Amino acid sequence: MSEHVVKRTTDRTKVRTLAQVAMLGAAATVLMALDFPIPFLAPPFYQMDFSEIPVLVGAFAMGPMAGVAIEFLKVVLHMLLQGTSTAGVGDLANFLVGCAYMVPAAMIYRTKKTRGRALAGLALGTVIMVTVGCVMNAFVLLPAYAAAFQVPVESFIEMGTAINPAINSLFRFCLLAVGPFNLVKGLLTAAITLMIYKKISILLKGNL
Repeated sequence: MSEHVVKRTTDRTKVRTLAQVAMLGAAATVLMALDFPIPFLAPPFYQMDFSEIPVLVGAFAMGPMAGVAIEFLKVVLHMLLQGTSTAGVGDLANFLVGCAYMVPAAMIYRTKKTRGRALAGLALGTVIMVTVGCVMNAFVLLPAYAAAFQVPVESFIEMGTAINPAINSLFRFCLLAVGPFNLVKGLLTAAITLMIYKKISILLKGNL
């Protein structure tokens, strides 16, 4: 009897977790669609959105693997519903950079679920996201963009120079455009997540 009860409880927990992952993935997809450029920071193909907030909420509540699942679901749903204007490069970048941000934050928060740990995790996640974003843009994403659209990488650098005259190389493009863009995104996402997480986590631990 006890084994049967345990199995039923486990099954219900799995179903609830899947439902919450789906719900948060859908919310992240909606937020991802509400993107907008920050023209004084980076060229317009870098779009700011707040889709990492549901991802972080899910990762804090259910662990980093759930966060990865939400991140993946968000990107897949976005591609299915809106297609891709970047030959899939932007979507891959969104997934990888999002995971670089979320996983460290969730792992630190999981060790001790306090506001201080959440703040430390989000700070580390932001630093890692900025670093990974710069490295990936320099060596993978911008060359892939260039190949996909058959344009030289220098054309992206010129777009950066139009925003900031100090941008005159790929290194400076990543340092002075990609880095600040991801830093602002990480800080804004962290601030909003810290404000709303506890309220939403109460709902997630209930009957949703």
